[in-house]
Amino acid sequence: MKLIEMVQLNKVFGEGENSFHALKDIDLTIDRGEFVAIIGQSGSGKSTLMNLLGCLDTLTRGSYKINGVEVSSLHTNELAALRCDTFGFIFQRYNLLTTLTALDNVALPAAYGGMSHKKRNAKATEILTDLDLPDKLNSKPNQLSGGQQQRVSIARALMNGGEIILADEPTGALDTASGEIVMNILKELHKKGHTVILVTHDRHIASYAKRIVEIQDGRIISDKLTEQDPSPSSVGIKTQKNGVNFLSYYKDQFLESFKMSIQAIAAHKMRSLLTMLGIIIGIASVVSVVALGKGSQEKILSDISSMGTNTITVYPGRSFGDMRSGLIKTLTVDDSNVLGVQNYLVSSTPNSSASGVLIYRNISLKATVNGVGEQFFDVRGLKIDKGRLFNEKDVKNNASVVVIDPNTKDKLFPNDSDPLNKVILFNKQPLEVIGITQQQNSVFSQSDALNLWSPYTTVMNKITGNRHISSITVKVDDNVTSQVAEENLTNLLTVKHGGKTDFFTTNTDSIKKTVESTTGTMTLLISCIALISLIVGGIGVMNIMLVSVTERTREIGVRMSIGARQYNILVQFLIEAVLICIIGGLAGILFSFAIGLAFNNLSDSFYMSYSSGSVVLALCCSTMIGIIFGFMPARNASRLNPIDALARD
Repeated sequence: MKLIEMVQLNKVFGEGENSFHALKDIDLTIDRGEFVAIIGQSGSGKSTLMNLLGCLDTLTRGSYKINGVEVSSLHTNELAALRCDTFGFIFQRYNLLTTLTALDNVALPAAYGGMSHKKRNAKATEILTDLDLPDKLNSKPNQLSGGQQQRVSIARALMNGGEIILADEPTGALDTASGEIVMNILKELHKKGHTVILVTHDRHIASYAKRIVEIQDGRIISDKLTEQDPSPSSVGIKTQKNGVNFLSYYKDQFLESFKMSIQAIAAHKMRSLLTMLGIIIGIASVVSVVALGKGSQEKILSDISSMGTNTITVYPGRSFGDMRSGLIKTLTVDDSNVLGVQNYLVSSTPNSSASGVLIYRNISLKATVNGVGEQFFDVRGLKIDKGRLFNEKDVKNNASVVVIDPNTKDKLFPNDSDPLNKVILFNKQPLEVIGITQQQNSVFSQSDALNLWSPYTTVMNKITGNRHISSITVKVDDNVTSQVAEENLTNLLTVKHGGKTDFFTTNTDSIKKTVESTTGTMTLLISCIALISLIVGGIGVMNIMLVSVTERTREIGVRMSIGARQYNILVQFLIEAVLICIIGGLAGILFSFAIGLAFNNLSDSFYMSYSSGSVVLALCCSTMIGIIFGFMPARNASRLNPIDALARD
């Protein structure tokens, strides 16, 4: 029964004047179950013929049929399936994958064929045991002798059935004793029904075959039987067909590619680490910048909140840059009282201030006393540390009381731990200290400023004698937006001032929005700059993966020769790139956390605040970089010609 049929087959390498006609009008038929030796001197074309027989190379013209199917009509993945299910290759140089154990090397063709992990390991163990290698299952190729490696190669050829065994100089790298063992194994396989095609230049080795085909200068010059096979097998070795569904098959293929990718990364630890370095730096930069921006924003907004939650302050003049604002004296206590009764405002506090000399015993300081209402402390978020705050009664009675901050306490009472109830003089006006506020840690508060607060009535009536106030602070009802309250407040005061807008307002919400917008813009800008390092890291990944493809070209050829499809190679190299980037991304995030921990311990002014969103985004970025920059090298690897890849050293 015809298994292989070649008619007028030709193979030409190159084009034009540089072309080389390797095979010329080859007519060859091989029946199922034959043991054929193809012999010839070096350069005769026997290896080229072997590559065409094994579907590793493509013919130039002519016809080549296997089981009646024209090989030239098959596309790349169909050829891979044919190599996987029909052929078993035995190479002179063994071509075992150095990162895999003997068991994994043997089981690999079945992985590409879709056999389950458990079944293929059991079958691989059985074959290796039959070849007298039961104790070498977990040995790497470099732990095996040449003869043992060739037996592992034979076991791999039998994994998917090996209907056709193609042996290319199987004893060329072996000593005489090991060569005899290998040839006896091939004879036994022939007896079991395998079709064995042996390529050799050694006539002694060729004598093991039942038929010898001699080739010279690309032509068959002799084809004769050395021994009549009385009963050649007419029953082929049935290819293992696995009853797995579509999802199970591709799931298993993906898991195998994932496993192979991890093995490849682990086998080249230093190269993988250097590849990750760009990703680590890029991810750490992006996450750290975002964390610093978020922490800075939170700190500033917290400081703004300490100035007063949902408050509006009214100042005389047109704006902070108005040089006439100090001369305008239009705001009065009555203005504050009118605002205080509006239903969209919770409270209104007039503010008055006076600069002068602060004296206690022999200590004299320049200071400013702020005259405020009793609700001022609640509006501004000031908390009492010792003593009490003045109340509505103190305001009505023009009480000569004062509340001081910790800075004033330290400078005015350096040797007195309890200044409460002590009397100080401000512009010769006695004031009793009734309370000390807690320290404010805010970028808006001056760390060395002296802050004193007295009832505005006391400041206006006993210290300045001024009937006008410097500002009004109002607190907006929680159910009313600041913009609406600010608009109504402005309209009311404009009418009250006879149609003149001789004042301006500021509110914390506006400041918050400005800060959020500014810090957000700056964070985005710096993050974009940091993303450049990610792109550079991605280019580094692509370059290293391209180098990896070049270094592992022979490995790719071996995988293709035993049945790997294009997508198997593509997925494996793509997974490697993605894994490198994900691991690099995780390392970059951990590095960023370490930076944040050190920064937060060393800095009192700002801190780094991490969010799960930025971490997830960083991981997504590293994954996308692996996919984008790993795709081209992976595609290049998958498009390699099997015979060209195998020929690469």
